[in-house]
Amino acid sequence: MAATLHTPSRIYLLRHAEAAWAQPGERDFDRALSEKGYGDAEILADRAADKGYRPDIILSSTAKRCRQTADAVHRAMGLSLELRYIDELYNAAPNVYLELLDTQEANAVMLVGHNPTIEQTLEALIGHEQLLRALPGGFPAGGLAVLDFDAAAAAWKLREFLSG
Repeated sequence: MAATLHTPSRIYLLRHAEAAWAQPGERDFDRALSEKGYGDAEILADRAADKGYRPDIILSSTAKRCRQTADAVHRAMGLSLELRYIDELYNAAPNVYLELLDTQEANAVMLVGHNPTIEQTLEALIGHEQLLRALPGGFPAGGLAVLDFDAAAAAWKLREFLSG
């Protein structure tokens, strides 16, 4: 059964881009994007902006790799866009992501987070079968799911999936 949130009407689910391996003694939380990840984040952000995708607000995990991915989107879509870093998105369950989305007043919200939670959140919104059809290999690093709420069907629909 797919989850139905009342607001927003468009959701962007963005998994952070490829992260570098942890250095000795480095916490997972502090892992930065790899060189490839930086490039992929910039390319994805530019592609999304070129398509006219622009959330009203970006909510990002405070983990370094998510902050760096969110920053690329912020630069590409305009620095006037509100960007908030939220500690609870790191190592959270899908219900935390869903509750956060459901409490936003904005019409279009981007959530920058981690797998497996970002994929589980997408599955909760569109259902297992639609997830398997759209992403048979899983939700890739640096992937962006664009979802619109179909009021007539009272269901979330995957509009497009972009990756770097």
